Amino acid sequence: MWIIKKIYCRTFQAVFRAALPFLPYRNPKIIPSVAGIADVCRKKNIDSVMIVTDGGVRTLGLTAFLEKTLTEAEIAYCIYDRTVANPTIWNVEEAKNLYLSCGAQAIIAFGGGSSMDCAKAAGARIVKPRQSIHKMKGLLKVHKKLPLLIAVPTTAGTGSETTLAAVITDSEKHHKYPINDFSLIPRYAVLDYHETMGLPKNITATTGMDALTHAVEAYIGNSTTRETRMMAEEAVHLIYQHLKAAYDNGKDKEARSGMLKAAYCAGVAFTKSYVGYIHAVAHSLGGQYGTPHGLANAVVLPVVLRMYGPACEKKLARLAKNAGVVDREMTDQESAEYFIDWIQDMNDSMQIPRFLSDIKEEDIPIMAKHADKEGNPLYPVPVLMSQKELEQIYYRVKGK
Repeated sequence: MWIIKKIYCRTFQAVFRAALPFLPYRNPKIIPSVAGIADVCRKKNIDSVMIVTDGGVRTLGLTAFLEKTLTEAEIAYCIYDRTVANPTIWNVEEAKNLYLSCGAQAIIAFGGGSSMDCAKAAGARIVKPRQSIHKMKGLLKVHKKLPLLIAVPTTAGTGSETTLAAVITDSEKHHKYPINDFSLIPRYAVLDYHETMGLPKNITATTGMDALTHAVEAYIGNSTTRETRMMAEEAVHLIYQHLKAAYDNGKDKEARSGMLKAAYCAGVAFTKSYVGYIHAVAHSLGGQYGTPHGLANAVVLPVVLRMYGPACEKKLARLAKNAGVVDREMTDQESAEYFIDWIQDMNDSMQIPRFLSDIKEEDIPIMAKHADKEGNPLYPVPVLMSQKELEQIYYRVKGK
């Protein structure tokens, strides 16, 4: 039975890869400053917007400049700031209702990946009021143009400002699943490093490793293109240069700017070439325990790369060499091993734990089932794993 499923997965992935050049991917237009949002709204004849963010971002005052800019431009706004770390269906419905009640014409997603996911899903519900979020999960279930969506990342890692995905949590079933549709790609992305200057160390670390995971999984998969390989290499190069500097000194403008660009490049790469089991496992951990996505990715990344072994060795080596992480004279095996060791050393240096010991063994089969359903056949991973094989990832991440 598993042999038949393997054939199906690889056939599905081959067809999808062949279709890549014909699919309506697009990159969001870049706005270099929050101040530019008002100009876009005026050009689009928009005089009322909804800002989707979270309570922490609002409390830190990070939306203050945006609010001031909108007020001066005489653009009305309402704010939804109840987004949680792994946004729920309840969050999406609340945001949708606020948008409708305040007569908004556009959505500004302001914050990390959670706020952007909430904003995207709310936009989908606004244009498809008769279709539940649950029925939108998977591939191409929205296929309708969203209200104008402008993404303002305050973290440098999720890449959500570039992607066609929104990941939503069903809090009743402890299940986290992605919605994937081209219409979810924001029309504009604001890459303003000022908005990341107040990012705490732990968020800087985990979102940075999230961006690294995006780049690595996109690169080692079987659906890469010349563009996505270049974007992934650029992302890893920038992370290698700037992540630790941004962690050590949150006011380092060059490091903050570099990490924003890295997140954007990694986002473009994985939007078109997809991710893999690292993300599937991380999503299941987020759904079951509320584990922050960046933290889960950071811990799972070196574990799964070691499990892939020789299957991704050549690609990892090329990525490491082209990104400037290793010496070009090293063999592929040496380069791949060094690269994985560098990932682990980065985690250690930023106080990211090696294991998630709170994983309960009785939860592993159901989480592996969710990961299997998400990853197979969609993700073009170097090595296909069955549900039973995926269970071993959780044991290793737990520390067993």
